[in-house]
Amino acid sequence: MQAHAQVLQVEPGRVRLRVAEAGGGCGRCDEPGGCRSVQITQAFGPAKAEFWLPSELTLVPGDRVLVDIPDGGPLKAAMASYGLGAVLLLLGAAAGAALGGEAAVDAAAAIGGALGLALAYGLNRLLFRSRNWRAQLTMKLAPEATCLHSFEETR
Repeated sequence: MQAHAQVLQVEPGRVRLRVAEAGGGCGRCDEPGGCRSVQITQAFGPAKAEFWLPSELTLVPGDRVLVDIPDGGPLKAAMASYGLGAVLLLLGAAAGAALGGEAAVDAAAAIGGALGLALAYGLNRLLFRSRNWRAQLTMKLAPEATCLHSFEETR
């Protein structure tokens, strides 16, 4: 995945970027027959168009760059963030319901679900601290005129 961005600010070892265009989906969101599923991404407010990324490139404000997101990176991040939480919530609720008595099955399921979510939160915090995990999600920058494949070969 690639996105075009403009450099807004440069600091030693990092740059602040603004994504040039909002991508997402098949591009048929508002057409007849479009699923409008991209609108879900803005349910809690518009997506941030500006962000900081580490960079060793020599850039100045106004430069245009390509942001390269590794294949599978967004899926891995979503599965860790949402998938792990959903699975552990359900497993915790099932375990709580199985271990709870007849009279308190709902309360035991709720407690088990909460414990599952707490475990997912802790595991996600550990993943975030893992250099190996973060390396799989690292975005790379290249000057816009450069083909990212040739850029990778020269590094």
